[in-house]
Amino acid sequence: MHLNRFWLLVCTLLLAVNTTVNPVAAASKDKEKQAKTSKVVVKTATKTPKKPKTVRVTVTRSAESVVPARPSLATALGLRGQHDELSLKSSVAMVVNQDTKEVYFEKNPSVSLPIASITKLMTAMVVLDSKLPLDETLEINADDVHIYRTSRLAGGTVLTREEALLLALMSSENRAAYTLGRNYPGGVPAFVGAMNRKAKELGMDHSHFADPTGLLSENVASAEDLTRMLNAAYQYKMIREFSTWPDLTMVIAKRPQKFLNTNRLVRSGDMNIGLQKTGFINAAGKCLVMQARVNNTPLLLVFLDSVGTQSRFADAVRVRDWYERMPSGAQPIRRLM
Repeated sequence: MHLNRFWLLVCTLLLAVNTTVNPVAAASKDKEKQAKTSKVVVKTATKTPKKPKTVRVTVTRSAESVVPARPSLATALGLRGQHDELSLKSSVAMVVNQDTKEVYFEKNPSVSLPIASITKLMTAMVVLDSKLPLDETLEINADDVHIYRTSRLAGGTVLTREEALLLALMSSENRAAYTLGRNYPGGVPAFVGAMNRKAKELGMDHSHFADPTGLLSENVASAEDLTRMLNAAYQYKMIREFSTWPDLTMVIAKRPQKFLNTNRLVRSGDMNIGLQKTGFINAAGKCLVMQARVNNTPLLLVFLDSVGTQSRFADAVRVRDWYERMPSGAQPIRRLM
């Protein structure tokens, strides 16, 4: 009995000692681990110092040089940006009474400038004057594709002469205009000759035509000459109808609508338009000719080398508003001979 109590006391003392010593040993081991970990971190930091950043000083440029668009001829002549009483954005402008040929506004009217796709009005007149059958089928061939590489009329497209004329006037389709010239008796050279003869007949003494599309900058005319050409084109019923077609869904019913990117950007609701044609190449800038009735007066409007996509149409609206405010009995500047 006494022996059992003795061993019980000994076991209790040993348990107390272990409880006191083990936390200390555990804490000592944790400190050793922390020390080892710290040493590793320091050791790594000393072995792999941060490399200094380098700054790139060379520039890699594209091998292709960027060629800025050539300025228009009007810009080269110092006409762009000239101020006028209507603050027009066009370098050249003219407003003529179609019936009396009285000039009510003019800005650089006698300077011959590239006219871009306005050329197609002369193309249309020569085609209609030729009396060639409008229902004859024409094909867009390799020559048409070569002369104008970007077009919605693919090589091999078959269309009538009337359809080609419609697309040339309404969508300003260059392949359509070129194939009209190519299918003229004697080909494009004879067609261009007919264009220049027609210009002389109309009294367009400061004009020259070089191709049926207007892509060449050699197609030039003055504002005065363009009023004469516009007046002559207005006499052709088909040109009037095709240049102001009212319903796109009725045009070439069996052909895709993608062909019909109309150039008729000023709606008849905005102005009472009888005929309209736009044009653009870099040498010409943005151009517009229009026959419109304002205050019950038929006017011939010409705008050449305008700045910005919509500014030529804004100029037309500005002229309309100005003419509507004009007092009755206002005297014209002069009369065209």
